[in-house]
Order: sequence, then C-alpha cells, then structure tokens
Amino acid sequence: MSPPRIALESGVEGERCLRLSGHWTLDSIDTAHRPSLGGDAGVGGKGDGTIRVDGAIEALDSAGALALARLIDDLEQGGARVDLTALPAGQRNLVELVKARLPPPQTPRPPREGILARIGRATVAKFTEGNAFLAFVGELVVRGGRLLAFPWRIRWREVVAEIEAAGLRALGIVGLLSFLVGMVMAYQAGATLADFGANILIVNLVAIITLREMGPLLTAIIVAGRTGSSYTAQLGTMRITEEIDALRSIGISPFDMLILPKIVALIVVLPLLTVFANLLGLLGGAVIAAYRFEVSFSVYFDRLPEVVDLTTLMLGLVKTPVFAVAIALIGCMQGMRVAGSALAVGRATTVSVVQATFLVIVLDAGFSVLFNLMGY
Repeated sequence: MSPPRIALESGVEGERCLRLSGHWTLDSIDTAHRPSLGGDAGVGGKGDGTIRVDGAIEALDSAGALALARLIDDLEQGGARVDLTALPAGQRNLVELVKARLPPPQTPRPPREGILARIGRATVAKFTEGNAFLAFVGELVVRGGRLLAFPWRIRWREVVAEIEAAGLRALGIVGLLSFLVGMVMAYQAGATLADFGANILIVNLVAIITLREMGPLLTAIIVAGRTGSSYTAQLGTMRITEEIDALRSIGISPFDMLILPKIVALIVVLPLLTVFANLLGLLGGAVIAAYRFEVSFSVYFDRLPEVVDLTTLMLGLVKTPVFAVAIALIGCMQGMRVAGSALAVGRATTVSVVQATFLVIVLDAGFSVLFNLMGY
C-alpha cells in the first residue's frame, strides 16, 4: 500500500498543478502531515494564481478526504484558487462534502485588557449608572410633582393592586424573618447578660435595636429582594415584548401607568410592613426571654414603655419612605433599561437586587450618622 504523495508542478501561463498519488486512506496517511500539507507542497501562504488538483489517487476514504480538504482550505486562505475538476467525480464529491463541513477558522482572541483599563471601564460604567439613576429621579420629581398637584389623575386602581402585591402578600415572609431575627438577638444578648445577672436588659437591647435599626432595615432588604426584583422582571419583560412601546404609540405614558403607581404603593406599604416587622421582632425576643432567660412576658412587655418611646419608633419609621423610593426607582430603572433577549431580564434583576440592597444599607448608615449628630 503506497503512502500518499504530493508533487507541485509548474504549468503554462503561471498555472500550477498539484499532483496527488498513492493511497489516501486512514491506514496509510500520516496524521502528522495533515496540518502542514500546504507548507510541504510549497504553496502555503502564496496569494496568487490557480492550482489545479490532478493525479491518480489509488484509494480515498473520509480520512484522506479530510486531509485534502484541510490542504485546500489552507491554500484558499493563502489566496490561491483551487480547481478540483480534474479529479474523478466520486473523489471530488467526497472532498467537497468534507470541506463543506470543516469548522470555521478560529479568530484570535483580543488582547487582554490591563488592570488600569478594567478599572477605568468599571468606573465609567458606574458613573453612567449613577447618571441614569439621577435622570430617573429627575423624571420622578417632574412627573410626580405634576400628578400630586392633580391627585385625581393618579391611577389609584393600579396603586391599590400594587399595595396588595407588595404589602399584603409580603406579610408572611416579613413576619417570619422578623420573628426569627428577634429570637436570635434575644438569645445572643441573653447569653452574655446572664453572666452578669442582667437578664432584664434583654428587653432594652431587643427593643431599641428592633425599632431603630433591624425592623426598618430587614424589611427594606426583604422588599428589595422580593418586590424590587419583581418590578425589574415585569418591566424588563414588557420591554422585550414591546408592550411599553405599544403604550407610547397609543399616547399612554409608561411612567404614569407603570412606574408611579409602584412608587406610591411602596411608599405606603413599607412603613406599615416595618410596624408589623417590629411587632413580630419584639414578640420573638419575648419568647426567648421568657423560655430561656426567665424574663416573663408580663415583665417583658411592662418594661417596653420604660425603654422606648414614640421617638424611638419614629426614628425607625422616618427612614422607610426614603428606602421605598430608592427600591422602587432602582427596580423600575433597571427594568426600563433592559434590551436584547430574555437573558438580559435575568441580569437586570440581579443588578436591581444588589444595587437596591446596597443603597438601602448606605442610606441607613447615613441616617444613623445624622441622628447621632442631632442628638438622638
């Protein structure tokens, strides 16, 4: 069985002939030559002329056809035109069939950006995000102020529906988590205070932290993950399906119909959810104080008015409308910026939850500093 051979011959008028001979089969072909047959033929990389493939191939199977197809592909990438008409019809058809199924050439990877370029790109992206958020806030002030001057223009039916979705249906998860966090705070505080015989101070710690910080903050984070993400997913899906464009085409403002009711509803709902979370958090602390640290329910609840007053409650509640506006704005903004495919909806939802949670914590820290400066 003769091995496959290639011979390059020069013809008239610059035409070259690539003569093939031998057995081009899996048993006889040398796989080490497959990638370099163009270079071995002396024509690799040359960008002019026609190369006519001729010869007497004694046997040809798919492995040999693959080697020929790779050779022809290398020649054509070098700029040559390959003519297969001189080959027998069966062999030519097999080579062309294999060549048509060759994988496309791999494009070289772009050079990796340096650390400074990546930092710069991330910085520009954050500034762009912040600019979009400020523009959204400005639109809220302009359009919302106009509607507040004429409250009968607000779509109150949509507001009520959003209140049910964001508030009533969230009572379960908010109440359960608040109750458990109250239990954890009471247990951790009691484990330390019991060593000093100060079990009664569990009431002080649980009540003050719950009303001023944990109640509003925990509720806002839950709402950011539950309701803010749903706003983004809903508006993003409407963007993908062009429903928002359809509203604009019939003269309905998407901001007035879709965004403003969500913001108004969340401003109403979040303070109420926070009061509910405070009650469940205090109850969770009372359960642990009673059954683990011998502070009865009657003592626990009798001491509450001595520890906290209306000011303590209001210092926590005054933050919730600001949290509500931030959560609703970020959720709606990310939804309105969705473009492309359904995959973009998932990415926007993730970004919405992360940004809303981060902003809520930053705002809470700012309120804490402000209240401290005011003497509260």
